[in-house]
Amino acid sequence: MKEKSPKSMELYHIMLDRGYPEEFCDIVTKNLNTDWTANRMIGYLSHYKKLPLGEIADEMLAILSDRNQIMQKHEVEDANAKWNVFLNEGFDSE
Repeated sequence: MKEKSPKSMELYHIMLDRGYPEEFCDIVTKNLNTDWTANRMIGYLSHYKKLPLGEIADEMLAILSDRNQIMQKHEVEDANAKWNVFLNEGFDSE
């Protein structure tokens, strides 16, 4: 797993300050280790004072699912762009 981003560390401290167990905070922020994913969770938590651990875990999984769908969409778009170039230009003549 990659290192935690600055936003992920901010999320870690927000969760600790709200009284969540350190191990739980660590697991959540290891999975939400980018600024984008951590920002999403920070936004979610900003609407509530204290949530059950299960709800935070569910939201973490939803955020990861959204991220994976976005990544797949970009991969498909990239492949489609390359296919369109091939259709327009054919095989490289070099």
